[in-house]
Amino acid sequence: MQSQAAFPATALHELLRTLKIVIEKSFERVPSNRPKKLMPQQPTIFLALTDDWELRGDGSGDPGQLQFEPLRKLLRIYKDNGVTSTFNVEVMQQLTFREFQEKAPELKPLADAWDDAVRDAFRHCQDIQLHIHPQWSNATYRDGRWCLPGDWALPRHDVKAARSMLERSKHYLEGLLQPLDRNYKCVAFRSGSSCIAPSSFALSLLAELGIVFDMSIVGGLRANTRNLQMDYSQCEESFLPFYPRLDDARKVSDKVEPIICVPIFHFYLSRRQTFKQVLSKVAQKLETTLSSHTNGEGYSQEQWAEVGRSSRSKLAYDKAIKPCLTGKYMVSDLSQMNYAALKEMLAAIRSRARQSGLSELPVILTGHSKYMKDFSGVESFVRDVSQAPDIKFATLTDIATKLRAGHFAVRSL
Repeated sequence: MQSQAAFPATALHELLRTLKIVIEKSFERVPSNRPKKLMPQQPTIFLALTDDWELRGDGSGDPGQLQFEPLRKLLRIYKDNGVTSTFNVEVMQQLTFREFQEKAPELKPLADAWDDAVRDAFRHCQDIQLHIHPQWSNATYRDGRWCLPGDWALPRHDVKAARSMLERSKHYLEGLLQPLDRNYKCVAFRSGSSCIAPSSFALSLLAELGIVFDMSIVGGLRANTRNLQMDYSQCEESFLPFYPRLDDARKVSDKVEPIICVPIFHFYLSRRQTFKQVLSKVAQKLETTLSSHTNGEGYSQEQWAEVGRSSRSKLAYDKAIKPCLTGKYMVSDLSQMNYAALKEMLAAIRSRARQSGLSELPVILTGHSKYMKDFSGVESFVRDVSQAPDIKFATLTDIATKLRAGHFAVRSL
């Protein structure tokens, strides 16, 4: 019997192209003849670009590739556009490098370069604020590799250990930068992997150390991995500054507290952009299959894989198919979005700002430059926003100053 002929590659490509067009057409909205509603006046948005400046969560990675080179690229973008931002530098990593530099001399040049890079960013008028990953506690170093046995969640450490980590990190950072500016202070904090709640002590410790506000809360964020169990799906405030209950930053206090929470912005990406993003990620995975353990993909699979999934098909549905049908939940992480997604994020920020009814308010975006390969989208976004009349770039120190002065409304029950 004659064998069936193989399906021509050109025909397959044409079929996929046609399918893509059909799906995208289904996302288009039918024009409406209804009169448009009058929109509230656009408030002034004080937009804080932040970057969690760090190695991977398990201590792996080359500081040159993951930290120093991305920092130089961002500094150039910010300088070209006259923008000030904030780098949330992970100080527990640096303290651990310093601790081991006598036994492992190759660590000292890296620790010195870390100091130089932070000072250089500060001299370029960028803000520097406090960020720690507590898994660096009790680290060991052997054959050029780190082993980080510490718990990834700050609230799961005992209060004495947490206080020590926070005090030492804050002291190191202020000691590094106060010779350049005697008025420099750590006034903002972001907890490693956003883990801050619930906790009977974390917010109280931060307030005692002079931290004005925490920015660890991300509304809707959930994690259930080998290292983290966290659920921010029921936060009582996920957009505006608020006074938190000191035992649970997911809840709004009924009174003024000694510390404020300012959430990281989140939104839902359109179905069209979600579809394009899913296609892009599938292509990237296919390209990196053979080298997954050398480019960080192996780290993601090992450390961030969700536990308790019933099947691969359920994972594929939740991560790819369902978001294409409903829109994708997105943390406003500059490293995870292309230019089109960043524009959608900006539209969502403006919409939420108008709905607030406030004349001015802060919005904080996060970032992880260690994952950035293409900086063109961020560069275009920064250029656009720098020309927007309703948006002013602000550092976290700027936001802390305005919060203390009462310029921003802070919610309580």
